Amino acid sequence: MTARILVFAGSVRIGAFSGHMADAAEKELRAQGAEVTRITLADYPLPIMDQNLENEHGVPENAMRLGRLFAEQDGLMICSPEYNASIPPLLKNTIDWVSRISRDGDKPFRPYAGLTVGLCSSSDGMFAGMRGLYHLRAVLMNVGVQIVTEQCSVGHASVAFNDDGTLKEERSARMLSAVCRSLIARVEEAKADSVSFVTGPVVRRE
Repeated sequence: MTARILVFAGSVRIGAFSGHMADAAEKELRAQGAEVTRITLADYPLPIMDQNLENEHGVPENAMRLGRLFAEQDGLMICSPEYNASIPPLLKNTIDWVSRISRDGDKPFRPYAGLTVGLCSSSDGMFAGMRGLYHLRAVLMNVGVQIVTEQCSVGHASVAFNDDGTLKEERSARMLSAVCRSLIARVEEAKADSVSFVTGPVVRRE
C-alpha cells in the first residue's frame, strides 16, 4: 500500500526557499518509497477569499481542481515560508478556499477528509520559519487533517541547499528524513486501519 503524497510550497516566488525545501522533501519521500506528486500553487491562481464572491459565483474552479487533487492523495507535505511570524497569504488563501468545498456536482465532497500532513519550513531568519508552522498547524487542525508531530525547519536557507536540491547540513537532513518517515508511516497505518475496518478482523480457527 504505497503512500500517495502531494508536495507543494507555500510560495510561488522564483527561487523561493520553500521551493528548495519542497525539492528536498520530494527527493526524500521518493527515496523512502512514497508515490509523490509535485505541484506549484502558481498553476492554481485564486482570488482573495471573499464570501460575497463565493455566494455569487461559488467556489472557484481552481479551488475545486485542488480539492479533487487533495482527495486523490493519502497525505500532503507542505513546505512553507514565514511571513511576519505567520502563514504566507497565498497558502492561507489556498487552504481557506479548499475548506469551502462541500459538494462536487450533486455529491457531498470534503477534500481534507482522511488526509495526513507533514510540515516543513525554510527561512534565512534565525527562527527558520518555525513561528509560521505554529500557526499553520493550528489552521490545518481546524480543517480536520491529521498532522505528524515531527517537522523540519531550516534556517540560513540561502546557503542550506546543495545544487542537487538536497540539504547540506546532516542535522537538517535527519530532521527532513524523520518527517517523511513519520508521514509515510502514519499514512500506511491509516490505510491498514481502513482495510481492516472494511474487511473485518481476521479470525483464526484452531
